Amino acid sequence: MTVLARPAPVARASEVRVAAGSRHLGRSARTLFGGIVVPLASFGAAIAAWYAVTYLVLSPERRFLLPPPHQVLTNSMLDWTHLKPMLEALVVTTQVAAVGFAVAAAIGVGVGVLMSRARWLERAIYPYAVVLQVIPILAIVPLIGLWFGYGMFARVLVCVIIAAFPIITNTHFGLQSVDRGQHELFTLARASAWDRLRKLELPSALPSILTGIRTAAGLVVVGAIIGDMFFAKGEPGIGTLLDVYRSRLQSEDLFAAIVLASLLGVAVFMLFGALSKVLIGNWHSSADTSKK
Repeated sequence: MTVLARPAPVARASEVRVAAGSRHLGRSARTLFGGIVVPLASFGAAIAAWYAVTYLVLSPERRFLLPPPHQVLTNSMLDWTHLKPMLEALVVTTQVAAVGFAVAAAIGVGVGVLMSRARWLERAIYPYAVVLQVIPILAIVPLIGLWFGYGMFARVLVCVIIAAFPIITNTHFGLQSVDRGQHELFTLARASAWDRLRKLELPSALPSILTGIRTAAGLVVVGAIIGDMFFAKGEPGIGTLLDVYRSRLQSEDLFAAIVLASLLGVAVFMLFGALSKVLIGNWHSSADTSKK
């Protein structure tokens, strides 16, 4: 009796390959759409709205209040005589923000660790951290100038006050959220408090700490610009130029400086977002939920 060969497994294998290829193409299309098409469409809509307000809402006599994008680009951002002082001021603001961020990160992580050691320490420290956060920074900036002068130290202090709170709260939350079973294993191993902090608590809290750091990285740029506006001693920052352009009604330069300051904030935020992915990778459930 002749036994006929069955081609079904081959067919099924080819169908599986086709289905896998289709899913891969679908994911690639979604990635392309969500990562490129949507941001470009949003940017185009924002530019179109800008033009609409300039030419359809404002009268010709008031268009200097919101110059169209092409004038901002050609008259300010592509004109070296206008762009050079903006870039120099942006470097100064970046330096202030970097120093303020480093100090805020050190204080924030240190205070968060200290609060996690004992409940009475948390109750003693946390209210003051909340007070510094809820008081409008513009209300205490003049006091900072009176107490500490109007130079670089005052600018850095403004950055620290604005940026420290999210690092403190996220560090404290991460350390308090460590799995209790892992704590018991370290207790059975008779680990010291230092070993427990270094090998268990800080690695487990790293995603929360990095979330606070990424939030603070954006806030510290805001703090540096506010410090520039109020403390004019020393080299002018981008905030100083914003105030000068506003007082002189140099709208094109004002919007160009705003764009540069915004790009600085976005670049800093994206930098620390990439740093978070590098440091925590895929080992933690919160590392990358976009892949699900």
